[in-house]
Amino acid sequence: MRDEQLLALLTERPGEYISGEEISRRMAVSRTAIWKGINRLKEQGYEFESVTRKGYRLTRYPDRFDEVSLRMRMNEVTSWGQPLHLFPSVGSTQDIARALAEEGAPEGTLVIAEEQTSGRGRQGRRWHSPPGRGIWMSLIMRPVQPLQYTPQLTLLAAVAVCRALRSVSNLDIGIKWPNDLLIDGRKVCGILVESAAEDGYVRHAIAGIGIDVNLAAEDLPEELQTIATSLRMESGGEPLDRTLVAAAVVQELEAMYQLYSEQGFAAIAALWEALAFSIGQHLTVHTPQGVIHGTATGLGNNGELLLQQEDGRILPVYSGEIHL
Repeated sequence: MRDEQLLALLTERPGEYISGEEISRRMAVSRTAIWKGINRLKEQGYEFESVTRKGYRLTRYPDRFDEVSLRMRMNEVTSWGQPLHLFPSVGSTQDIARALAEEGAPEGTLVIAEEQTSGRGRQGRRWHSPPGRGIWMSLIMRPVQPLQYTPQLTLLAAVAVCRALRSVSNLDIGIKWPNDLLIDGRKVCGILVESAAEDGYVRHAIAGIGIDVNLAAEDLPEELQTIATSLRMESGGEPLDRTLVAAAVVQELEAMYQLYSEQGFAAIAALWEALAFSIGQHLTVHTPQGVIHGTATGLGNNGELLLQQEDGRILPVYSGEIHL
């Protein structure tokens, strides 16, 4: 059974249900084949309602980026996002952005994909990136600074994206150190900054950002059902304009980068601490050196998390996973 034929049949009578019996008869296929075809279309971003004794009804087409609209919106609010590289599907936007950076692509170059088949997060974890549901993007930065300050860029990106998403969604989104964005304890965005250096200085840094914008609960794999969410799920099921969201994120990234360049990391750290849910909380942190307990008091000069021990000592944590 060709999915294109099934889709054509379902769009014949917009807004109406078409019974499984009619589809089966007209396409000469089984009900099981129809169900599998519907699921394949769902994976491409189509949405359906199915009602017993009524059949199937197409309710939403895939929300695909339009390059012209995306460029226009970017140009209205930011000088970044140029050049823009838009792809229907890639392995990872990070890999494409890295190759562009090595070829000399300028600061502000943006790579966006409708889908990632090998998206990754921190510590090599796979990032679920279905088509037409989120924002999967990588941005090239070229700060003139020693490599040791690169972790500051990760926190800068977290502040920028958090501010942008709070603005466009009116949701109470907070930061989990160092760079995960959460809503009521569930992850809505992940950020990964990867860099290349020469003679101890940064040649380029690439901010990879994955935002679950319009995913529905059924779009999440079983292992993510209890730990992930989306802006749409937290907004009562109403989809958001991904073009608007993407432009807002790039706008804030440029603004925070400018602030960082002019006022240094202290200004970014103050904004990060105001958005972080963990400040003042007693935390358990799993680090490469072992498990650490303490109360989060803020950030150190390089973005490390400062934990106050029971005896009053302040212990810096440079990498690890937080558990409340």
